[in-house]
Amino acid sequence: MSLSNTVSILEVFGVERARSTVHNWVHKAGLQPDDGRNPTHVAVDETVIRLNGEQYWLYAGVDPDTNELLHTKLEPTRPKVIAHSFFHELREKHDVDDAVFLVGGATPLKDACNRHGLRFRYAKHGNRNSVERVFREIKRRNSSLSNCFSNAEVNTADDWLRSFAFAWNQLI
Repeated sequence: MSLSNTVSILEVFGVERARSTVHNWVHKAGLQPDDGRNPTHVAVDETVIRLNGEQYWLYAGVDPDTNELLHTKLEPTRPKVIAHSFFHELREKHDVDDAVFLVGGATPLKDACNRHGLRFRYAKHGNRNSVERVFREIKRRNSSLSNCFSNAEVNTADDWLRSFAFAWNQLI
């Protein structure tokens, strides 16, 4: 839900708050997906978003059985070390060592799976579509990420994405 929509709903309940106040609540709450999941499959992918005219890479891992976002990472570059870091963080948060990772054509993701000793399978359709659905929803909710984050700092966009992941997991 957007900040404006949140403010409007709060007004229905007689609570009047500025968008900036709601924004601060979200950041202070530290909303992000719960740790400790144990999925059998993890769909992983990357997509490009633009912040202040710069290109950034959004990495995401989704449990295709539940469509829950397991982990997101926003980075300014796409080297193999970033994909490695994404998998390292994902493994710290969740018990995914026995999961099969569903990856598309992204070579850095395949290399990172190999480096971590994780089983992976190339999948263009099927269960891997869950991560594509999440990316479509992120982009749909904001019309265009580049418009939504045109003047945002990277940390603000990353916080928003983690909050989105938390809210997404509550709604599915």
